[in-house]
Amino acid sequence: MLPPEQGEGPLRLPLQGVRVVEFAHMVMGPSCGLALADLGAEVVKVEPLEGDNTRRLMGAGAGFYPMFNRNKKSLALDLKRAEGKEVALKLIDSADAMTENFRPGALAKMGFGYEALSQRNPRLVYCTMKGFLSGPYEHRPALDEVVQMMGGLAYMTGLPDRPLRAGSSVVDILGGTFGALGVVAALRERETTGRGRLVTSALFESTAYLVAQHIAQFELTGEAPPPMSVKRPAWGVYDIFETADADRLFVGVVTDTQWEIFCREFKLADLAADARLRRNGDRVKERGWLLPRLAEALKQHSKADLAAKLEAIGLPFAPISKPWDLLDDPHLKASGGLLDTRTPGGRNFHAPTLPLALDGKRLPKRTDPPAIGEGARELLAGLGYSAGRIDALLRDRVIALP
Repeated sequence: MLPPEQGEGPLRLPLQGVRVVEFAHMVMGPSCGLALADLGAEVVKVEPLEGDNTRRLMGAGAGFYPMFNRNKKSLALDLKRAEGKEVALKLIDSADAMTENFRPGALAKMGFGYEALSQRNPRLVYCTMKGFLSGPYEHRPALDEVVQMMGGLAYMTGLPDRPLRAGSSVVDILGGTFGALGVVAALRERETTGRGRLVTSALFESTAYLVAQHIAQFELTGEAPPPMSVKRPAWGVYDIFETADADRLFVGVVTDTQWEIFCREFKLADLAADARLRRNGDRVKERGWLLPRLAEALKQHSKADLAAKLEAIGLPFAPISKPWDLLDDPHLKASGGLLDTRTPGGRNFHAPTLPLALDGKRLPKRTDPPAIGEGARELLAGLGYSAGRIDALLRDRVIALP
């Protein structure tokens, strides 16, 4: 591990002093590196001279690079050149961990597989993120949508005859997060053994983990659960209701105690006394007539008044928001959950930080997503390259600098 960059003050982060070399693109690999970087690791993104292709994505991919690459440095190398490979190997020799999410065998062919690198650096934790763990599918390429379809997540998200991917790269992000968890666990183990190990996370298995509750439900009850778009809830009141000002609010009443409070505060004494509604299971059976009655009662309130009342009595509720509505969310803004970030092109945006707090503080943005080669000169100097040698590598197109 590298020497700590900061003292023991309040800004010290758990992975400070850990160096991670990232060979990654798109979402899964960079999201792993982001988690490690936000937690304090020095993450060096190794990319081609022209930069990671994700930098140039438009449309639905326009947010990939800016969102998942803050707090990192960039080292743009031509790995097909002997000099470029030498730079990369020196960097890996100095590293605690390496992460990659290229197709199976791609980096091994270039001399950057686990076997070769662990011989050079036995303490290296090597995290590879793939579509599938070992088994009949391990040779297949995979995408988030591919595994959502084959893992049943798209079925549970859509309509019965129309599977639909979830509205986020949820499996890529979860797979990357599990990769980061594996790296942290292996680093902890290394404190005892003195050796690193190979960590593998995968998209398909992450999807299976996401739908595990439905698998368990099927085996334990013998019933195939319908997609979650088909209302068959476990709770009697768990729905979206219209308000007096033509807006909507989700309301959940999930315990018998909450039902008593709900009926009392909304003056529904007849429902509180109705024996057919005494237990949650009873209310589930009576939803056909119960929900219209509740809808009529709740529609007497504006959205703001209803939200205030539900918050005051401690019942679950939620506005129906769009992702960009979170830019003005008072809770995220007050807690430091939105980081003012600048792209390499100079455009500003706000990125959510990791959903963690350490000693009550959200994790900071130390640096913006790097331009191609940003931070490389300092990195190379730290590896023993002189200023003249760095200039020669730049001139010979072995490296790229901003």
